[in-house]
Amino acid sequence: MAEHDNAEIIGVLNLYGFLLDAQQWDLFHRVFTADVKSEFGPAGLVWPDLASLKAHFVEFHEALDNHQHEIMGHVVHVDGDRAYAFSYGNWLLRREAVAGDPTWLGTGWYDDELVRTQAGWRIRSRVARMVSWSGNPAVSGHNPDADFALYVLKDEIEAGRVKFFNAIAGGQGGS
Repeated sequence: MAEHDNAEIIGVLNLYGFLLDAQQWDLFHRVFTADVKSEFGPAGLVWPDLASLKAHFVEFHEALDNHQHEIMGHVVHVDGDRAYAFSYGNWLLRREAVAGDPTWLGTGWYDDELVRTQAGWRIRSRVARMVSWSGNPAVSGHNPDADFALYVLKDEIEAGRVKFFNAIAGGQGGS
């Protein structure tokens, strides 16, 4: 059962990147619960539910000429009908209408809490953090002189802010 759960959860994590790049917003319910809480850095963006997340993603991603998201390095911890997953991501954004380089590349990680539903595993809470970026930040809609918050995983773990680590460490490394 645990291997099946792990495979299904990894499938959900990968489906997110595919649906995002295919701009299939109406299928996001196959990845997230309706009451998902999502927090994306570096801008401190928070959405309290799937409807608001989708609305923002439609507006942002449909303004780009192209984008590609890679989700990889998955680790999963299943605890009954709840699970925690951690994965790394790279995202390339392309917008021809900006001055200068039309690309912006970000790297970071996702810390997800999932729940088992009648339809399968779904993400109920997602925290996304950026580790680095290169290219033209104007592509992402940010001021080219913006100071992005970049996150160090070790620091986030020590502060107790990584749910996956808290789940596998049994309370060690923070609350």
